[in-house]
Amino acid sequence: MINLVLIFVYLGIGLLFQNIKGFPVRIYQVLNKIVINVCLPALALYYIPKIHWSTELLFPIGVAWIAFGCSYLFFSFLGKKLGWSKKLTGCLILTTGLGNTSFLGFPIIEALYGQDGLKTAILVDQPGTFVVLSTLGIVVATLFSAGNPEPKQIAKKILLFPPFITFLLACLMNVFHIEFISTLQFLLQKVGSGVTPLALISVGLQLKFEKNSKHWPFLAIGLLYKLILTPALIFFIYVVMLQQHSTSIQIAVMEAAMAPMITACILSATHGLKPRLSSMMIGFGILISFITLTFWYFMVQFI
Repeated sequence: MINLVLIFVYLGIGLLFQNIKGFPVRIYQVLNKIVINVCLPALALYYIPKIHWSTELLFPIGVAWIAFGCSYLFFSFLGKKLGWSKKLTGCLILTTGLGNTSFLGFPIIEALYGQDGLKTAILVDQPGTFVVLSTLGIVVATLFSAGNPEPKQIAKKILLFPPFITFLLACLMNVFHIEFISTLQFLLQKVGSGVTPLALISVGLQLKFEKNSKHWPFLAIGLLYKLILTPALIFFIYVVMLQQHSTSIQIAVMEAAMAPMITACILSATHGLKPRLSSMMIGFGILISFITLTFWYFMVQFI
C-alpha cells in the first residue's frame, strides 16, 4: 500500500515546487515528454511480451475500448447539445474515457486480490487502456485540437507515436515468444516505473485550487461519468447482460472505476485541450476515487 501513499507524496512535491519562487514551473512540459516518449514505451516492452492470450481475456481487455467509445459518444452528443468548444469536448473525452488502470489500479488490485488479480489488471491496462491511448486517444487529441486534419496526418501521428511503435514491436515479440534478457527487462521495468513520480509531479506543478474556476461544472460532470457511470456500464454489460460472475469480472469493474488516466490527461494537456481542467481531473479524481472505489468494491462482492 506504500504505492498509494507515494501518489499523494508526488502530487505534494509538485505543489511544493509550484510555490517556490523562481522555480521553472513549466518544466512539467519536459516531464510530460519523458513520460510519453520514454517511460510508456519501456512499460510496453516489459509487459506485453509476457501476455498469454485466450478468449477469456477479452473481458478485461474490452473495458478500455467500451469505456472510451461510450465516452466519445456521450461527450460528443453533450458538447453539440450545449455548445461546448471542441477543446472542451476533446478534453472530457480523453480524460474520462481512460482510467488510471496501472499506477493507481495495480497497487489497489494487488492489495485486494493479490498477485493473481494483478495479472488481470495488466490485461486491462496494456492491451486495453494503453493501446486505446496510443490509437484512438491520438485520433481524438488530433481531431479536437486541430481544425480538420487529414487522415494521413492522423495516421502519421499514430505511427510516429513512440508508445505505439514499441507496442507493435512488443506484439511481434509476443507472437514469436521473444523476451529480452533479464538485465534489459530489469532496466525496462525501472525506466517504466518512472511514469508515476514524473507524471504526478507534473500534475502537481499545474494543479490550481481556484474557488472561482470556470472548470468546476465540467470537472463535476467528468468525474461523475468516470467514477460512477463508467463502472456502472461495465457492470451492466458484463454481469447483467452477459452473466459473467468470475473474479476477473470483479477486477474489470474495479479497474473501470479508477480515476482518470494520468497519461491521457497529459496527452490532452500537450495538445492544448484545456490543460488546467486536465490537471484537475487527475488531482481531484484520485482523491474522490478512493471513496467511489470503496462503494464499487462492496458492489462487486455480489457478482
